[in-house]
Amino acid sequence: MSEASAPSRGEDTPVTETVEALRAKGTDVIRVVYPDLIGADRGRDVLVGQLPRACEHGLSFCRAVYHTSPRGDVVPVAGGLDAGLPDICVQPDLRTLKPLPWEPGVAWCLGNSLDPLTGAAVPESPRALLRRVLERAGECVGGGGLSVVVGPELEYFLCDPAPAAASGWMPYGGATGNVYSAGRRGDPDGHLLRTLRQLDALGIGVIAGNHEFDGGQFEINLDHSDALDAADRAFFFKAAVKEAARHEGRLATFMAKPFNGLGGSGFHVHLSLVDGEGRNVFDEPRARNGLSAIALHAVGGVLRHASALAALLNPTVNSYKRFGPDTLAPWLIDWGLDNRSAMVRIPPERGAGARLELRLGDASANPYLLVAGTVAAVLLGLRDKAEPPAPLEGYGYDEVSAVRLPVTLTEALDALEADEALVGLLGEGFVRAFLTYKRNEVERCQQAVNDWEFGEYAFLI
Repeated sequence: MSEASAPSRGEDTPVTETVEALRAKGTDVIRVVYPDLIGADRGRDVLVGQLPRACEHGLSFCRAVYHTSPRGDVVPVAGGLDAGLPDICVQPDLRTLKPLPWEPGVAWCLGNSLDPLTGAAVPESPRALLRRVLERAGECVGGGGLSVVVGPELEYFLCDPAPAAASGWMPYGGATGNVYSAGRRGDPDGHLLRTLRQLDALGIGVIAGNHEFDGGQFEINLDHSDALDAADRAFFFKAAVKEAARHEGRLATFMAKPFNGLGGSGFHVHLSLVDGEGRNVFDEPRARNGLSAIALHAVGGVLRHASALAALLNPTVNSYKRFGPDTLAPWLIDWGLDNRSAMVRIPPERGAGARLELRLGDASANPYLLVAGTVAAVLLGLRDKAEPPAPLEGYGYDEVSAVRLPVTLTEALDALEADEALVGLLGEGFVRAFLTYKRNEVERCQQAVNDWEFGEYAFLI
């Protein structure tokens, strides 16, 4: 079901019954949120008594919110400034209601973004884009009735205020060497346990978490589910972690590489395909390595479109500072069997657990765009019967063994624009808006003088 064809109230239960149930639980405010192009949550608080009106007529927002940078600049994307800053209509999807553990009396729900004149989904809507890609899945695999199962893994840095630092922030906890640990050794204030409990109460399928590689860095894993639900939960997860940190006077950042001398944060996605009978079609016990032809074609599609995918999965200028040899972030377009130095890793499980793990994405990626782009590449691989090369053996940072990924955002954007097959599946309207927005980001970055430049040149030149 697309946003354009979604029920006007976005729910299965009559809205009046929903209002009564919310009031019975002490909920008096609904926070209706939707993802913008970069995956940030935009929204409005609605008093519960006004929910029937909001569901009937929708909530009006300026369409240029999709085109607004993190610094508040309105980027000249078609349909925004040039059209006189028209409205979009955001309709609450009450099936996604979730009470906020840290804000009593408030519940979250997602909103679907529609054109108020046509009722069609707004082209820039990341959630609508993912729905469109999933709707085309059947046709791309010959009507085989395959569904996409996704499991997200995200890392982030928790930061404490540091007025003396140039950024105003420093990594929480400080101590390094507490890799893959739990407890107060790398988490002196108990942030992880507190966050896990809040996320569990939010009901977004959190499984487990741990202190990650660097000081102040954490990883929390989400359960696998169908692709749209997984993207919804990853969106809620990122918004929830950031909001909960603000309540503590801290900053949780999903920036790809926020600090010099420390590693980056990844957004890995595990993906498999399931047929109409619930069988994982990546599994084939009689085949070499236990992988079916469908699994290999899926890997081949991701490899074939990896340079273009980088624009969606590594969407900031900062993203490309995470890459490089010996970073444990991908650097080359390759795949391997249980090999964490490869861009695509095939975990050792087979049977129902057979899957690929795409390690390309960084934590700054918009969950909907990351999943949509990955699914699109997989579907193109199935359509074209893309054959991957031999899997990587050993440590994967030798440029002789595979083609290198884009090294700048500009290079990745050029690759996306040139990938006609991927653009065709994602939709030209969306890609055009995304490219305009991101090329503006590159231009603004190139015009800015940063601390490194001042320190390098100001004193001796």
